[in-house]
Amino acid sequence: MNSHNPTPLPARLRDIAYAEDMTETAGNTPLVRLRVLPREWGIKATILVKPEFLNPTGSVKDRMAIYLLRQAERKGELSPGGTIVEATSGNTGAAVAMFAAAHGYRAILTIPDKMSAEKINALRAFGAQVHVCPTAVAPEDPRSYYETAKRIARETPHSYFVGQYFNTDNIEAHYRTTGPEIWRQTKGKIDVLVGGIGTGGTVSGTARYLKEQNPKVAVIAADPEGSVFYHYFKTGALPEAHPYLVEGIGDDFLCPTLDLTVIDDICQVSDRDCFLMARDLTRKEGICGGGSSGGIVLAALRYAQEADLAEDKLLVAILPDHGNKYISKIFNDEWMREKGFIE
Repeated sequence: MNSHNPTPLPARLRDIAYAEDMTETAGNTPLVRLRVLPREWGIKATILVKPEFLNPTGSVKDRMAIYLLRQAERKGELSPGGTIVEATSGNTGAAVAMFAAAHGYRAILTIPDKMSAEKINALRAFGAQVHVCPTAVAPEDPRSYYETAKRIARETPHSYFVGQYFNTDNIEAHYRTTGPEIWRQTKGKIDVLVGGIGTGGTVSGTARYLKEQNPKVAVIAADPEGSVFYHYFKTGALPEAHPYLVEGIGDDFLCPTLDLTVIDDICQVSDRDCFLMARDLTRKEGICGGGSSGGIVLAALRYAQEADLAEDKLLVAILPDHGNKYISKIFNDEWMREKGFIE
């Protein structure tokens, strides 16, 4: 018998409230009002953030990974004793590794070498096998974390390749969970959604749902300097990507999981902007988000200020992950000074 198969509780205990495993606790994150930063920026509108780092492994990727893996189980693509393979910047990998540990699968993950030690060690803590790959290579290079994951999946019997960058169920996961949650929590009063673009699934799925409810909802995305999305959105031409340090948003190619038709504008942010805003968000609002959260909050503040949003307007920003994944970087003064981000 598979030790991960649940045995029924005794009759006396069957009416108690509990989750069968940690994967069932993902979602239903709250909305939290920003009080200090909007006032400092002279913003009249209300800005709420959705701290997705309250999901079980500390990021928004729990929603997507769990949805994709349950779909794979239902379709028979992932069977008992199988191996889950994925290319990850860390957050999806943690969700995959958690799912694997909770359900008796093996996990093999590839990750770029620019990612924080906290992220890499978290994957191993769940029992995953981790391959660290060079960042500064083209996506199609055999050494890239994308291609390495594909090769491992081809060579591993009974494996399932998640493929978050190409699997359009990535969008569906947020269309079915994050979008309806925000609509319900705001009672349909949301005017602006701000999110980041990594694979694009979070902002695409959430925006698609919200715009179906109200086409007037504006959708703004944050993209780091060096990534291709901002330039492509503005010009229609795909630029050459350049290295950048913020993790979890941006990319060097266009993903099928990004739906640009539901995005109204993209705000470009620098590494320095992202990291300093993440520190401000933590110290001034008590909300400890990572660098991508800093970039998204900055995009929200810029949009609200430039659009001069009225007092009765509501903006919601999705915060992808927790700052505790970056203690050795963003919240380390020595690292920040070494990179030239603080004096």
